[in-house]
Amino acid sequence: MDTQTNTVDEALIREQIRDFLQQNFLYDGDVARIGDDESLLELGIVDSTGVLELVLFAEETYGFTVEADDLLPENFDSISSLSGYVVRRLSQQ
Repeated sequence: MDTQTNTVDEALIREQIRDFLQQNFLYDGDVARIGDDESLLELGIVDSTGVLELVLFAEETYGFTVEADDLLPENFDSISSLSGYVVRRLSQQ
């Protein structure tokens, strides 16, 4: 993939993550208030069960298995970290 394709793909992935968060965690629908780099855990948007839902979302949506070693805050604690993780995993396939 070239750099421009990666940017477009990551932008699409971020939008899909935002849609998932809005439908499953933000009952007021105000996903715009969340910055891409803000901690979803610290904001109280997701808890440990919510992280598992994010893992299932990533696996089902993007077609890969999240390995136990990848279950780190660096991969699932923000929109940016999750989209970056998904892009890395997809580029490995």
